[in-house]
Amino acid sequence: MLRFVPSTVENETLLNFGQEIARNAARMGDKPAVIVPGRTVTWSDFGAMVAQVTGKLRAAGVGRGTFVATLSENSLENVVLFCATLSAGACVVPLPFSATSEALTRMMSDSGAGMLFASPTQMDTAKGLGAPVLLDLSDLMDWAADAEPLAPQEVQADDLFNIIYSSGTTGLPKGIIHDHRFRSRQLARITRFGLDQDARLIISTPLYSNTTLFGMLPTLSLGATLVVMPKFNTIEFLDLSQQHALTHAILVPVQYMRLMAEPRFDDFDLSAYQCKFSTSAPLPGTLISKIIDRWPGNLIEVYGMTEGGISTALNCTAFPDKWDTVGKAGEGIDVRVIDEQGNELPAGEFGELVGRGPSMMPGYHNAEDKTAELLWTDAEGNHFIRTGDMGRIDEDGFIHLMDRKKDMIISGGFNIYAADLEAVLRQHPQVADAAVIAIPSEAWGETPLGFVVLSNGADTTPEDVCAWANERLGKTQRLSRVIGMDELPRSEIGKVLKKDLRAPYWEK
Repeated sequence: MLRFVPSTVENETLLNFGQEIARNAARMGDKPAVIVPGRTVTWSDFGAMVAQVTGKLRAAGVGRGTFVATLSENSLENVVLFCATLSAGACVVPLPFSATSEALTRMMSDSGAGMLFASPTQMDTAKGLGAPVLLDLSDLMDWAADAEPLAPQEVQADDLFNIIYSSGTTGLPKGIIHDHRFRSRQLARITRFGLDQDARLIISTPLYSNTTLFGMLPTLSLGATLVVMPKFNTIEFLDLSQQHALTHAILVPVQYMRLMAEPRFDDFDLSAYQCKFSTSAPLPGTLISKIIDRWPGNLIEVYGMTEGGISTALNCTAFPDKWDTVGKAGEGIDVRVIDEQGNELPAGEFGELVGRGPSMMPGYHNAEDKTAELLWTDAEGNHFIRTGDMGRIDEDGFIHLMDRKKDMIISGGFNIYAADLEAVLRQHPQVADAAVIAIPSEAWGETPLGFVVLSNGADTTPEDVCAWANERLGKTQRLSRVIGMDELPRSEIGKVLKKDLRAPYWEK
């Protein structure tokens, strides 16, 4: 089997997530472990729930080498099942409910999961996915009531932790494998951001996203308090932040954008916040400025891939002159830049970013060919993961992202980076959101087309915005047109779905 070989870590201790949950339950007692709307569960009770479900899963034959799938929005039961599956020694497969039924069927089949737990709202879809055993997640504790509670199973570094599926709307979905080595190393590094057992962190993106797990797993591993939102809403988020004196949040840029646009934002007491994290997409400098000015606590932008390899962080408060970057590579992370032919480029030059570090996925599930496509090997034989992102590393070691390789616009022989054009559009005082794609052009092969969401009460037009932006863009960069939209199409974790924007122009 083709596998990525991660960097070694000296004096490494494997962290058993299930054992950490049991240990925290024993020592934290009545401290809140998980808070969901209308209910607070103590660590003692949460540990008991996980142990009960662990016992039921083991009695049903779930253990090392087996897979348990979920299809559900965020809920207490979803968090309990996730932890219990790991405690039983099995691998969690959180399926993206935003995917099509066809894609979900492929994912279910590819995962080999013997059980699927679905929420009531997803049950109709779940019935068509061919799961050997289908259970209602909302009845989880009733289902497990007759089981004997069990302690966590021992795990090995190579045992599978979870499979996260990407690309659930077009093409064959890819199952990104994380083993216990990957997660253990990731959890060990998160404390450098100030997260400890006294933290109170909120998650509001789905559990099938690595963004969510980046926040949830260390919070529970450390014995802190996790606040779970079933679905993001600005007022509810702010109310929960004030009510529970939250200290940490992990959000994606579009959520920050909506919070900064919320008229009542300044009515809430957010003074307990120590740090906010942003992942999934680059934060525009104009948005960073608003967050820092209005929201107490530090702001850390994290860039990386679900596949691992590359990982960077930008301390936005400490480096106000580097807001156009995604920060520096983390400890033990080796980042290089390569050209189209796979040749390594000198420092400062633009190309595709590749990364290597302690946390690297073993490979894609059942897809050695896809794993091979992601592999870049240096002259010493070290394996790097190709990001598909174009960028450069400046003289201070900060990484400047330009675009996804597949999103680069080639017009008249010139490479145009949509990110550059989007940055200019967002500088317009009446533009709330922006995206740029390539569309066919008889004269140039491809030409840039912009989409904007105008701010509430805007008195300008998309045509005016286009003219304004083109005055500030280089001659080869100019937009052919700007189209106004009520909102941009986005995934559940806030990424702009450029394939949806491109479809009317290319899929004919």
